[in-house]
Amino acid sequence: MDHLRELLDNVLFHEGGEELLEKVKKIRTLSQTLRETNDKKAYEQIKEEMASLKPSLRKNVIRAFSVYLHLVNIAEQNYRSRRRREYQSQDTDIIQPGSLEDGVDKLVKNDISPEIISNMLQKLSLELIITAHPTEATRRTILQIHQRIAGLLKALDYVFTRHEKKTIEETISNEIMILWQTTEIRDRKPSVMNEVENGLYYFDHVLFDVLPRIHQDLEDLLNDRIDGQFEVPSFLRFGSWIGGDRDGNPNVKATTTWGTLETHRELVLKKYRQSLESLRELLSHSAKVVEVSNEIVEAVEAEKELIKEDPWPSEDEIYRVKLSIMLKKLELVKGNQPGRYETAEQLLADLHQIRDSITLHHPNGNPIKLLRKIIRQVELFGFHLASLDIRNHSGEHESAVAEVLKAVNISPNYNDLSEKEKVDVLCSVLEDPRPMISIYDTYTPETQEIIDTFRMIKRAHDTFGERAIEVYLISMTQSVSDLLEVLVLAKEAGLYRVYPNGRIISKLHIAPLLETIDDLKNGPGMIKQLFDIPLYRKHLAARKDLQEIMLGYSDSSKDGGTLTANWELYKAQQEIHDIASDYGVKLKYFHGRGGSLGRGGGPLNASLLSQPPVTLGDGVKITEQGEVLSSRYLLSDIAYRSLEQATTTMMTAISGITSHPDQHLMPTPEAVQAMSEISDFALQKYQDLIFKDKDFLTYFKEATPLNELGDLNIGSRPMSRKGSNRFEDLRAIPWVFAWTQSRQLLPGWYAAGTGLQKYVEKTGDWALLKNMYRSWPFFKATINNLQMALTKADLATAREYSKMVNDQTIEKRIFGEIEKEYELTREVVLQITGQSELLDHTPNIKESVRLRNPFVDPLNLFQVELISELRKEKKHDQSADDLLTEVLLTINGIAAGLRNTG
Repeated sequence: MDHLRELLDNVLFHEGGEELLEKVKKIRTLSQTLRETNDKKAYEQIKEEMASLKPSLRKNVIRAFSVYLHLVNIAEQNYRSRRRREYQSQDTDIIQPGSLEDGVDKLVKNDISPEIISNMLQKLSLELIITAHPTEATRRTILQIHQRIAGLLKALDYVFTRHEKKTIEETISNEIMILWQTTEIRDRKPSVMNEVENGLYYFDHVLFDVLPRIHQDLEDLLNDRIDGQFEVPSFLRFGSWIGGDRDGNPNVKATTTWGTLETHRELVLKKYRQSLESLRELLSHSAKVVEVSNEIVEAVEAEKELIKEDPWPSEDEIYRVKLSIMLKKLELVKGNQPGRYETAEQLLADLHQIRDSITLHHPNGNPIKLLRKIIRQVELFGFHLASLDIRNHSGEHESAVAEVLKAVNISPNYNDLSEKEKVDVLCSVLEDPRPMISIYDTYTPETQEIIDTFRMIKRAHDTFGERAIEVYLISMTQSVSDLLEVLVLAKEAGLYRVYPNGRIISKLHIAPLLETIDDLKNGPGMIKQLFDIPLYRKHLAARKDLQEIMLGYSDSSKDGGTLTANWELYKAQQEIHDIASDYGVKLKYFHGRGGSLGRGGGPLNASLLSQPPVTLGDGVKITEQGEVLSSRYLLSDIAYRSLEQATTTMMTAISGITSHPDQHLMPTPEAVQAMSEISDFALQKYQDLIFKDKDFLTYFKEATPLNELGDLNIGSRPMSRKGSNRFEDLRAIPWVFAWTQSRQLLPGWYAAGTGLQKYVEKTGDWALLKNMYRSWPFFKATINNLQMALTKADLATAREYSKMVNDQTIEKRIFGEIEKEYELTREVVLQITGQSELLDHTPNIKESVRLRNPFVDPLNLFQVELISELRKEKKHDQSADDLLTEVLLTINGIAAGLRNTG
């Protein structure tokens, strides 16, 4: 890291001379001194240095700290990659914790039978869904520079000559210069299709290759270590919301989603062409030398007309001729031309044909890796690349259905009906095979857009395959009618059909999204009502008796605080699972986790382990949002490491193995009772401040950069639902992002200390809480996330933000309450964990935060001064624009320094 800092210092000197370099060094040194000594004199000196800066110099000083934090991120990722390689280079008895080797080793040491392992593999299912939620403050252009620098740092570990080292170091220096000379801030909001391209970048550069490796490495390890022949199914998939999520985003239309699907297909066909061309280069076998299968010969003879205008020159190179035909059939897919592959399964069949023929002349036990990889890619990505989820608000569906029902005179006042009356009407419509909507009918633009969306899904199934769109998600699901309305709309598009003999065909999973604390509490009862409807059970039977349910971490945390939200989420999962089990229905939970700790964030493997273990066996989905994408999936080594940890966690949990001898996957009745009481205490504390304090919203808006975040241009979606200023309509993302920027991180920890302390005051039972931390993965993950949030928060810095509140009476009262709760939470967490300092259990992360703080702190101080000055501006002119640009630069830098921002 020191070397990268020296290279950046050289860039600073080149760009701003001695003045810029010395100012940065001085503020950097003072900031480090302040962190080490808490010397108020150093603090005052920093403020003086900042105040003395002219605007042009100030902007470059801010950029210097921001760029340095980006370089820290790159260096840390390179360290993680190097550490993984070091483990792999050791003797076989030295295994990296959480690796695939570690997971298989646990299966062996716990004497898990081949039968149980085979059963576990069939249950293993993890889908990671990328979203366009706007918390990635870094432009893709900047991320690409980061990727190149990371590749160069990795290359340095393999150089053998002084010349090679010199060349690489010069190239790194050039990349840092390019980074400095590239604009960090977007000048306009991205369009939805811009966001689609950003998301596909990770598929193109990392995931298309990493996902097959995970599968093949696991299969090889199992077959090497355990008696039996294991075939690992394609259990690990990625999907997307980008271009499909229309909840609160007026820019996503049916045409947008169709364009997204076409873009997905274009990329996956390009990747297949590259893969097949590489395979054609490799498979130069001659039919004059080796025995090939009759099936290959006959297939080539039957289809060689396709390449008559550009035939492969050597007809005896049978696999190359076959692959040339396959490439032509891929080329014909785009225009739906005759001779094309109509489905990905046809491409897969041709690859299997080649594989089966090669076994006639190739040694057993040593398959051709590239062919094996391409087969896995087609199994994983099909012709759709990533399944696209569709999401919309329940109110949109209700309005559309009400208009349709009124138009056909079934129900003139559907909106005014009771819930029971609505369900009766909807069931009657669903049982009637006749459609209600004609192509000649006209509706309001809003209703027509809903109808067009469902028709587009049907067309997508016919064009791209049913895996292209498998799930329709309903935001703010509060009643059974919310789900049946979507089923009615699906029926009208031909996605759901009832035949005269009672048989039902249903081509779409209908998934409720439980978002608020009340929704989570009412969710089990609603699901039971749903499963009691015979017609809905027939729909489930057509969907292989699988019900998907999404759980919202962001809004539940905003609604009830992180501790209560996590407990209500845990309870809802367990209760709904028990209900589904009684009905013989499998459940797939979709966890809407954000990157930040206040929105359910944290390490992927810890998130999985914190769930009720019974919920892992029918498949798990998790959102991967914003900055999480770049931190986990920008580099292949880091992506592999994150995915192998998640795989190992699920694999061992489903097999009933715990990672610690004292750890039990299921809580005791005493632990459940304790957690319920703790949650009740915490909820009251949280809502007393957030909802009952009349001045709280004023404090939040003035003591954070909330209003300035909207100008960062990091997403196509508005910050607030309905364009409202109400707290209830504010999205959870800016809520968390603003608290994180101001170093208060309130959503990640507030009220937890009171909840825990009041329980101890009532029972005196510290021992139970300590035992819960040792033995219950959910409670351990909850406490450890509190540690992370408390560590990244910094109340000395937060106090500077609180001074921006105009009414100092409000500021002193509310910040005093926050400060008091922070200290209480910190003390209680240390008491439960038995640690002397926060994050003692993860020294690497603790050290990372410690090293970053001196470089984040100046950015926070700059931000406070700039926002204060900006808010005093009476008119919008160039001066105000310049100030805003500097504010946005600080937001970008702080986001880079704190990582899990929103």
